[in-house]
Amino acid sequence: MTIRTKTPNLLDNPPVPVQAKLAAAWTSFMFLYIYVDYFHLHKPGVIDNLRAGVVFEFDISPTLLTMMLASVAIPALMVMLSMTLPARVNRATNLVVASLYIPYSVFNAAGESWNWAPFYGLSIGIEVLLLAFILRSAWTWPRTPAVPAGPAATGLRQDLRQ
Repeated sequence: MTIRTKTPNLLDNPPVPVQAKLAAAWTSFMFLYIYVDYFHLHKPGVIDNLRAGVVFEFDISPTLLTMMLASVAIPALMVMLSMTLPARVNRATNLVVASLYIPYSVFNAAGESWNWAPFYGLSIGIEVLLLAFILRSAWTWPRTPAVPAGPAATGLRQDLRQ
């Protein structure tokens, strides 16, 4: 008697390059970042303040808007830079920028009332988790062993050609 068992089809799970993981994480960060700002507009009084020319405690000015644009442009550029920079520069850039954006993200809750703690806690929590993923991915970037230079390396290269 033969017992037949059906083997399940396993899904192919090819390795994802670090650059793609970083670009995806920065893309997710950007979506969240923009939507948090958008939903912030629904808070009572925010639109009235905008009409009065005030954002948070700051008067709306070209300098303020330029700074706000820069704060959004940097993570947006990180999507592209994560896919195009050479590995060493890519790793360092992601480590620096993600490290700087963690306190920047947390600062967004400054001055808010406890009534809004769930909104800011969830949004900042997810932003920080995405930034932590970026830091971990960049920090643990796989390394390939370097081929040694010199006479031994020449012999090794000749052996490999044969």
